[in-house]
Amino acid sequence: MPDWLRRFLHQPADPAQQLSNELVREIRQSFDEASLNEEHFPSTIDPRIQHVQVLKRFFAPLDNHRLLDLGCGKGRFARVLLEENPHARITGLDISEQMLHSTPEGIGKISAIMTAIPFADASFDGLYATESLEHAVDIPRAIEEMCRVLKPGGKLAIIDKNSEHWGRFRTPAWERWFARKELEKLLARHCRSVWSEPISYWEDVAPDGLFLAWFAEK
Repeated sequence: MPDWLRRFLHQPADPAQQLSNELVREIRQSFDEASLNEEHFPSTIDPRIQHVQVLKRFFAPLDNHRLLDLGCGKGRFARVLLEENPHARITGLDISEQMLHSTPEGIGKISAIMTAIPFADASFDGLYATESLEHAVDIPRAIEEMCRVLKPGGKLAIIDKNSEHWGRFRTPAWERWFARKELEKLLARHCRSVWSEPISYWEDVAPDGLFLAWFAEK
């Protein structure tokens, strides 16, 4: 299928789309079903993948800091971070309880959505969302919630797909990809320092523009 036709058939979700209860149920069911697919939704990740390396560098040293993994899935990123930082206090949040069943011991877990994070203000020293914000639907609200639960001086990282490459994969109807400046502006509403950069998937491969990493300090 030509790229132009794929983009026409699978347009990104409307930025103003509302996260209704019905849509929450649809997204939850989708990820509950996906939890059975270990090939495409694995419980482990190769620590050489740049998503992991970016998080490790940005949050170091973790010490005993409280870290929130938003849209954690089966906890594969949290697993690596905890193995290398056993004193860190990491919590995984995901819409799917079925995904959370695979979260490893030592990691807190809670089933919730990113637009209604069930923690008090300034609860975490750091938080990250790796290819999960794209499923939040109400992106400004999700960003607001992320920054609300972050302590002053805390760090935030988002790794997600670049909207300039929309159409490379088939996506669910609610999924959104992001322009670099779009998320920078949303983060800047709540954080004192914001920046972003393209990243690769494997360390020995140059970035091709598909993945972007956004960083912020509150």
